[in-house]
Amino acid sequence: MKPELLEHFANGYPKRDYTIEIVNPEFTSVCPITGLPDFGTITIRYEPDKSCIELKSLKYYFLEFRNAGIFYENITNRILDDLVSLLQPRSLSVKTEWKARGGITETVSVSYSAS
Repeated sequence: MKPELLEHFANGYPKRDYTIEIVNPEFTSVCPITGLPDFGTITIRYEPDKSCIELKSLKYYFLEFRNAGIFYENITNRILDDLVSLLQPRSLSVKTEWKARGGITETVSVSYSAS
């Protein structure tokens, strides 16, 4: 994963409270144990402060996970850490919902608040 791919731009309304939601329904990674592909939906919700994420850079950041052997929990927490580090938002949450494998699904949620 390459957090240096992430870019941001100045929030035009830094004094206003509002929420941005980004959904990627086609996220892929690889199970580090079996090497089988994992398919999930990533939902990011955040309240920006001084900057907002640039979506094209986020897309390329997500593509870095495609061939990475990484557990669901680590993906979720890594995305949160990288985005909080870049954006310094008022709040941010990441929810990952994984397609069934062997009849089992998993959802992982993590959140951050500046206050």
